[in-house]
Amino acid sequence: MADVRARAAQHGRTVKFGIRLHIIVRETSEAAWAAANELIANVSDETIAAAQKAFARFDSVGQRRMAELHQGGRDQLEIYPNLWAGVGLVRGGSGTALVGNPQEIAALMQQYADLGIETFILSGYPHLEEAYRVAELLFPVLPIEQKNAPAAQNLTGPFGEVIANDIVPPSKTATPQEA
Repeated sequence: MADVRARAAQHGRTVKFGIRLHIIVRETSEAAWAAANELIANVSDETIAAAQKAFARFDSVGQRRMAELHQGGRDQLEIYPNLWAGVGLVRGGSGTALVGNPQEIAALMQQYADLGIETFILSGYPHLEEAYRVAELLFPVLPIEQKNAPAAQNLTGPFGEVIANDIVPPSKTATPQEA
């Protein structure tokens, strides 16, 4: 990160850093790890091997590094305390998850923030259920503050979502002339 900042400064620019992670949060660490293991419990070794073979064709440094973390197997998926690489066995791209109780995950997120990560993009499985868990369990223990005014809306994409959220289709009872 220091190298990238220095290179940007040479061009009169500044950069910010973000990270995308999956979250598996439960009230206890044991329950979180059980949920993590459950996510891949029914994934066969053949499915993992086929996914890894497909991912190996990608011309992506990030994907190659993800494969190096878990080495295509289930043996050592906790690659750092509370950081799990199991998602990356069968999912391309971001395949690490923070796993634990709210305090453990908040502490790990703080470690990332201390390194200079300013933006966190969080995901989980199943999406809706994990979003509720994050909101109910994790958010209350995070030191969330807004340091700056919100950025202006960026309309570079995805346009479909922007338009879909701003334009409401006519009701089904409207006639074609009314629509």
